Amino acid sequence: MTNVQFAPFASSVDPGFWQKLTEKKLNEYGLDESQKSIHGFFTNGSAPGISPQITVDYSAFNSDWRPPSHHFSALGTLHNTNTIEKFKETDKKLLITSLGKKMWEDMKNGSVLQDPEQLCQFILLTFADLKKYHYYYWFAFPAFKFPEKSLYSQAPVCLLEKYSPDKVASLICSYDTFQSSRQSYATFFILQDCGDSFRILEFSHIEELVAESAKMMVGVCDPSSLDGYPGWPIRNLITFLSYRYQGRLDSVEIICVRDRTHDGLRDFGQSLVMTVELPAREDLSELPECVGWEKNERQKMGPRMVNLSSSMDPVRLAESAVDLNLKLMRWRLLPDLELEKISATRCLVLGSGTLGCNVARLLMSWGVRHITMVDNSKVSYSNPVRQTLFTFDHCLEGGQPKAQAAAASLRTIFPGMKSEGLSLSIPMPGHTVADSILEQTKADVKKLEELIDSHDAIFLLMDTRESRWLPTLLAASRRKIVINAALGFDTFLVLRHGIKTDVEGQKVAPIMLDRIPGNLLGCYFCNDVVAPGNSTRDRTLDQQCTVTRPGISMVASALAVELLVSLIQHPQGAEAPADTSANDDHLVRDSDCSLGIIPHQIRGFLSRFHQILPASRAFDMCTACCPIVLERYEREGFDFLLKAFNEPGYLEDLTGLTAMQDATLDAEDF
Repeated sequence: MTNVQFAPFASSVDPGFWQKLTEKKLNEYGLDESQKSIHGFFTNGSAPGISPQITVDYSAFNSDWRPPSHHFSALGTLHNTNTIEKFKETDKKLLITSLGKKMWEDMKNGSVLQDPEQLCQFILLTFADLKKYHYYYWFAFPAFKFPEKSLYSQAPVCLLEKYSPDKVASLICSYDTFQSSRQSYATFFILQDCGDSFRILEFSHIEELVAESAKMMVGVCDPSSLDGYPGWPIRNLITFLSYRYQGRLDSVEIICVRDRTHDGLRDFGQSLVMTVELPAREDLSELPECVGWEKNERQKMGPRMVNLSSSMDPVRLAESAVDLNLKLMRWRLLPDLELEKISATRCLVLGSGTLGCNVARLLMSWGVRHITMVDNSKVSYSNPVRQTLFTFDHCLEGGQPKAQAAAASLRTIFPGMKSEGLSLSIPMPGHTVADSILEQTKADVKKLEELIDSHDAIFLLMDTRESRWLPTLLAASRRKIVINAALGFDTFLVLRHGIKTDVEGQKVAPIMLDRIPGNLLGCYFCNDVVAPGNSTRDRTLDQQCTVTRPGISMVASALAVELLVSLIQHPQGAEAPADTSANDDHLVRDSDCSLGIIPHQIRGFLSRFHQILPASRAFDMCTACCPIVLERYEREGFDFLLKAFNEPGYLEDLTGLTAMQDATLDAEDF
C-alpha cells in the first residue's frame, strides 16, 4: 500500500475583493479587528495540470452568498489587521489551531453530517494599506495530520477504467439530477451502485448506511486536476471518517468527481476512484496538529502582496481616496458622523469669486458632490491669486465666465463631481428694471427660483448687499438652508438664516437669551431698518471692489462650510437652536451634535484675532423674510418683485418700517 498524497489548495483573489474590503474597512469595520465570516468557491472542472484553487471575489462578504453556478462553497474567516506590524506579528499557528479546534469539535459532535462543507474552510489574514492601495495577505487551508499517513488499499484509477461508458453516463445523469435539486452544489455526497445506475444521497445518509453495513461510496467534487493526486478537501474527509467510524469501517471507497469540458464535450472520465484504508485510532484527548498555510510566489512560507494603485481605474481610485479623511473620522473621533447626509446635500453657491471658490473647495473636502456655481462676471487677471479655482489661462481672451470655469475646475480636481456653472444676473432692489430688460429679468427670476427649488443649501457670497435680497426671500419662502458670508477689510460675518417653519410661533415663543430656536432666527436683513438699495452708486474703485486682508476670505469660507455641516449633523437640522456660548460648557448643553455648538452668527475681527457669536430673533418688519413680505411674494409673484426693484420706499411702506421711522422722528421732536 502507498501513501495518499493530496494536492493542496492555492488562492485566487479577484481585484473586486480588495475593493469591497476597502469599503468595508472604511465604512464598517474601522478599527475593529475581530474575525469576519467570508465566502470562497472552487470548481471541479479545472483543466489538466492546474492546481486546485479557492477564489474570493467581490461577493465574498454577502450575507446571502451562494457560489456561482456549478461551483462549490468554501467557508472563510477574515482577520484584517490595522497595521503592517500587527499583520507580521500575528500568531499564525494560533490562528490555524483555533479554526482547527472548531472544525474538530464539529467532527466530534457530528454536525459535519448535516453540513459537510465545514470540512472545507480557509483563513485569510490581511492588512490593507489604503493610502497606497497595497494589500498584504496570507491564506491558510486547514487540514488535520490525522491519520498521520493515509494509505491506499486500492490505488486511484480513472473512472473509465473501472466502469463502462454506459455506466459513466448513468453516473453523470444521477449526479446532475442530484446537484440540480439543491440550492447550491454539494461538495460531498453518498453513492450506491444499483447495477445499471447510481443512486446519490445526501452526505448525512452515511450514518444509516454504515449502521446497516450497506455497500456505498463517498463522492467528492474534487478540485484537483492532477493525475493520481486527490484534492485537499479529501484529506479532512478521511480524518472525519477515521474518527467517527473507527471499528465500523476498515476502508472507504471514494469517487473524486472531476467534471471537465474537453473539445466542447463533457468529460467525467478523468474522475478518480480509489479505496483508502481507515486505520484504527487511539483515543484522542487533544486536538490533532493542523497544517495548511499557503506558500508565497517564491514557494516559501510567507505572505503575498498585491499593488492595485497602477491597475485600478483612476476615477475609481479617486472616488475611494477623496473621502478617506472623512471616513477615518468615524473610526475613533466621530463614530456617529452622517457622511451620507452630507454627501447627498445639493449646494447652490451664489457668487463664484473669492468666497465662492473657497466654499466650493471646502464643500468638496466634506464630501459634497453636487455643487452649482452661479455668477455673472468673467475671470480677470486680478482673480487667480485670490480665487482658488482659477488659473492664468482662465483670464485669456477676455476671460472665461466665472461660474462655468469654477465648475469645470471642480470636475478637474475630482471627476466624480456633479458641478454645473451658470451665468446669471440677480435682480436687486434699487436697480431699476427698464422695459427693455423686463423679459430678461423675468427669466432670471424664474431661473433663480428653479435653482433654489432644486438645491438643499444656498450660500450667499455675492459682492453687494442688495444682491442677497432676492435669494434670501426665495429661500425663506421655500424653507431652505441659507448660509451667508460677508467680508470687510479685516472683519467678517458668517450667518445662517432662520428656517420659516413656524412663522406664527415667532410672535408667541418665549425669549431665550442664549438658545434661540432655529425657526425664530433672523436673516441677513433682519437687523436693518431700511430696505437694501444700490450700494455701487457714486463709489470709487476701492469701494466697488471687495478690498480685504487676503486671509480673511479663507477664514470666513471655512466657517461657512463648517456651519452648514454642523447643521446637517445636528438631529434638528436647520431648526437647531442657536448657541451664543463659546465656553466649554456647551459640550454638556449641546450633546446632540457631535461637532459642537451651532451658532447663529460668527463675527470675526482679524485685527484682534477675535470672534463673537451673537444671535438675534427674526424681525417682524424685515424687508426680506417677515410674514407680510413672504405672503405678498407668494400671492403676487413677479409683480410684487418688480415693485420692490423699481419703487423706492415700497418695502419700507409694506413692512411698516416707514411708520416706525416716522414715529421715531415724532418722538424725538416731542
